[in-house]
Amino acid sequence: MSNAGEAAIVDRAITTRRSVRAFLDTPVPRETVEDILAVASRAPSGTNTQPWKVYVLSGDAKARFCADVLAAYDDPERDAKYREEYPYYPREWVDPYLARRRKVGWDLYSLLEIRREDKVRMHEQHARNFRFFDAPVGLIFTIDRIMEQGSWLDYGMFLQSIMVAARARGLDTCPQAAFTQFHAIIKQHLRLTEEEMVVCGMSLGYADPEATANLLTTEREPVSGFVRFLS
Repeated sequence: MSNAGEAAIVDRAITTRRSVRAFLDTPVPRETVEDILAVASRAPSGTNTQPWKVYVLSGDAKARFCADVLAAYDDPERDAKYREEYPYYPREWVDPYLARRRKVGWDLYSLLEIRREDKVRMHEQHARNFRFFDAPVGLIFTIDRIMEQGSWLDYGMFLQSIMVAARARGLDTCPQAAFTQFHAIIKQHLRLTEEEMVVCGMSLGYADPEATANLLTTEREPVSGFVRFLS
C-alpha cells in the first residue's frame, strides 16, 4: 500500500471519531477489546511509565455497576455526598471555551427536543452516561495518585489511541468525564486500591444509526485559528 493510502486509513480513523451517545446492543468480542487495548498500549509515555489501568465491564458486571452509579446520580443529595477528585473543567469559564461548551450542549438538546426549562429530561439524558449510553462494553480508567501532570498528558494519548483503534475496527466510543463525581461508588464497586484515582469512563460498541443523538456533529476551529507558523 502507498504512503498516501496508509495516511488515508489513519486520517479516516481519526476524523470519523466522535462521541456517540446511543449504541446498539451488538456484542463486542473480548478478543476485539484486547486487540484495541494492545494497540493503544503503544501510546507514548514519559520514560515508558505507562500510567494507565483499565477496568472492562460487560454483561451482568456492567449492569450491576451501572445500577450502583445510577442510584448515586439519582440521589437528591448527590452533590453533597459525591465529589470529583480532580477538576476536569476550569473553575471559572471564559470565552471562547464557554461559548463552545454552551453550543455543543444546546445543539444536542435541540436535536433531542429538550427545552432549557425541562430539567427532568435533562437529568434523564445526562443519566444515560451512567448506562454507558447502552453500549455493550464500558471502560473505567484509573491512575496512580503518585503520578504527576505529565502522566495525565500521557494518559490522554492512550485514550485517543483506544478511540482511533476502535474506529479502525468499525466501532465507536464516547469518553466520559461524568463518572469522576462518583469515585467513591466506583472505588467500592471495582475494589480500587487507595492509590487509584478514576480518570474517566468510556463507552465502546457499535453506534445506533437510527438514534437522533448520533446526528450531532461538533465544529472544529480551522488550523488558521489555533496555529502560528514561524520561519
